[in-house]
Amino acid sequence: MYRIVYDSRIEKDIKYIPKTFLKLILKKIGTLKVNPRHRGVEKLISIKGWRLRVGEYRILYQIDDKERTIKIYKIKHRRTVYR
Repeated sequence: MYRIVYDSRIEKDIKYIPKTFLKLILKKIGTLKVNPRHRGVEKLISIKGWRLRVGEYRILYQIDDKERTIKIYKIKHRRTVYR
């Protein structure tokens, strides 16, 4: 199992997410512990990392297989996440 690590910026991102979406996002993040490269996850080309879609929101993260950690560095609406 992988360990989830959150970047310090995540606190700011979460403030603007409606609670209904936040529950779904946290549930999806929990599934990453078992398999961070499961179906529906895509590797990003322009930015180093992976992307998980949850409705209109995107979770961007990096995987460290040696340490067995997943660092989540951005959770934002799809319009602003890649800026």
